[in-house]
Amino acid sequence: MKSIIIAAAVVVAISSPAFAKHCPKDAEIVKEAMSKATGMSEKKMSLINALLDMGVADHKSGKHADAITVLHAATTILGVEPYKPM
Repeated sequence: MKSIIIAAAVVVAISSPAFAKHCPKDAEIVKEAMSKATGMSEKKMSLINALLDMGVADHKSGKHADAITVLHAATTILGVEPYKPM
């Protein structure tokens, strides 16, 4: 049991930097799509902007998985593909 917990901690520690690099790329995708969005209601754009702000704040506070979830929600609303690492 102890080895499983240690293994899980190692996986999280290793994957955290990958998530950290993922967030800014998703944020850029959202920003670019927002600049090109036409015909979207002001209400939706406000929601997307709030999601973007939340995602960036989560990234800065080290909550990378939360940031990715929020930023992917923004890409879904915008109808664009999120960043997909190789």
